[in-house]
Amino acid sequence: MSTAPQQPRGLGGVIVATALPYFPDPTAPAGLAVDYDRYAEHCRWLVDNGCHGVGPNGSLGEYAALTDEERRTVARTAIQAVGGAGTVVVGVHGAGAHQARHWAEAAAEDGADGLLCLPPTMYRANRGEVLAHYEAVASVGLPVMVYNNPHDTKVDLTPDLLAEIAGIDNIVAVKEFSGDVRRVLEIKERAPGLAVVAGADDVVVESLLMGATGWFAGFPNVFPAESARLYALATDGRLAEARALYEPLAAAFRWDARTEFVQAIKLGMEHVGRFGGPCRPPRGPLSADQRDRIEADMARAVAALEKQAV
Repeated sequence: MSTAPQQPRGLGGVIVATALPYFPDPTAPAGLAVDYDRYAEHCRWLVDNGCHGVGPNGSLGEYAALTDEERRTVARTAIQAVGGAGTVVVGVHGAGAHQARHWAEAAAEDGADGLLCLPPTMYRANRGEVLAHYEAVASVGLPVMVYNNPHDTKVDLTPDLLAEIAGIDNIVAVKEFSGDVRRVLEIKERAPGLAVVAGADDVVVESLLMGATGWFAGFPNVFPAESARLYALATDGRLAEARALYEPLAAAFRWDARTEFVQAIKLGMEHVGRFGGPCRPPRGPLSADQRDRIEADMARAVAALEKQAV
């Protein structure tokens, strides 16, 4: 069997939720300005290292801490940097349908390939409000990946609700971040036309083995080539090799589902010689204990990868 990464289906493959670099600037919000040049280089580096595409303006990209102008420019930067070499799925999360649709229209104008969208972000929306939200975003015409993150939004896109959402034109996929891999099969049963995309790094192999066709990922910001290979091994059925690669990465990947996931991934980038840098408030610095634990998990992962490369 081939070890080359499979071609992504729809908005599938390894799409990296990109971390956003800043540089000190006293005139910028919180004294940190977006480093667009460094961000463009990072997007190109991810695709050059085997990832299928990038996802600007996700939670990892700190979209909620950006001004409207910054948020639009971040999306444009990713689209221009990647060009036709990869897929660009722009986060269009908003408090209500009108805000999310606004960002969807901007992404369409700027040339995005698809959209990633949470339910309404400010409160626990009911079923009808969730459906109306996605109808508004999908009406723009781009393929939409809905994002189930009940931990942060307090809205759970359960398999039965997803079956209803899947009936909306242009809804093509779900980023499943509940952490319950049992849902992959149930979603496929209830909404067979909806692609399931692994949303949590520490259950990615389990999700792919159950039939997920993509991975919307955090730690490929740190390990892009290794993550692309992991995806290829898992989807190609090479389970022993996938497990050997996955096990030493798992401790680091668990940080993707923790409150400090943005800081952890940026620190992981620093550990491998990339620029991670600070976060804008409300995200603050890591505690000394958190830094020590992340460094230990990263050291284990890097040492194992180096050993496998010999």
